[in-house]
Amino acid sequence: MALDQDKVRQIALDVIQTEANAVQALSERIDEAFVKACEIMYACAGRIVVTGMGKSGHVGGKIAATLASTGTPSFFVHPGEASHGDLGMITAVDVVLALSNSGETDEILTILPLIKRLGVPLVTLTGNARSRLAREADVNIDVSVAKEACPLDLAPTSSTTAALAMGDALAITLLESRQFTAEDFARSHPAGRLGKRLLLTVGDLMHSGDALPQVTSSARLSEALVEMTSRGLGMTTVVDDLGHLVGVFTDGDLRRTLDQGPVNVRELPISECMTTKFKWIETSRLAAEAVKMMDEHRINALPVLDRQGNLVGAVNMHDLLRAGVV
Repeated sequence: MALDQDKVRQIALDVIQTEANAVQALSERIDEAFVKACEIMYACAGRIVVTGMGKSGHVGGKIAATLASTGTPSFFVHPGEASHGDLGMITAVDVVLALSNSGETDEILTILPLIKRLGVPLVTLTGNARSRLAREADVNIDVSVAKEACPLDLAPTSSTTAALAMGDALAITLLESRQFTAEDFARSHPAGRLGKRLLLTVGDLMHSGDALPQVTSSARLSEALVEMTSRGLGMTTVVDDLGHLVGVFTDGDLRRTLDQGPVNVRELPISECMTTKFKWIETSRLAAEAVKMMDEHRINALPVLDRQGNLVGAVNMHDLLRAGVV
């Protein structure tokens, strides 16, 4: 039986609107309790230990991951496992952040006396401010919702969305308070595109040593072509007798040379067709800066110099693409 398309769209719109309303209602709960929770978590000398059962546990795992990646060390502990040994992960310098829509989750209440005995501050996100968990907390943040998006008002939907949004609010508030930067974020995301753009340097990606295409200024065009072909970078550097960079020769230079008429590649000195006003980049510069330079000047490769001006390598756009910088 085919689905009623109009009904399908309406159901989906109702779910989104219900959850949007639940999140919007949280703006009224950014109060003294929220500020106190931020103060407790900001002052934490250890880690934020997040716990929650069922769907709240899944949300808690995401909140812990967000905190950890935005400058607030954090990890998730399953409350069921906590009472079977994992409670040893919590130390006296930590803060516990517990999630429970009902505020009466048995697995969390079981470990509550042990948390209290450690003297660990307890921050809770509950949907019931009169629950035992909310009452026992150092600070409780109200994440209650008017109704679930589930038509039976049973499946956690709006409530988990609200808890997740409040967790994000805590994490980003702490990020701003710690003056956490994009560079800091990149250090915890080295495999991501941002991490690569902010951490990888030209020196990490350049071709050096025997892989560096290089001929002397006394070489012939034919020798330069052999060097370019064998190294596969679409260019070769040109150095003087002392090894100082004096020019570059690229695929573009070859086309311009051939456009001028018949050429004896075995006799033409590379010094007569190389580019002497070339762009270069220093080895410690970010790879993202190399991308920007190549894009601005419409070139595909750059010689790389060290801080003393010595030729140490070459990098091309394919290297940057493979590394995920672009």
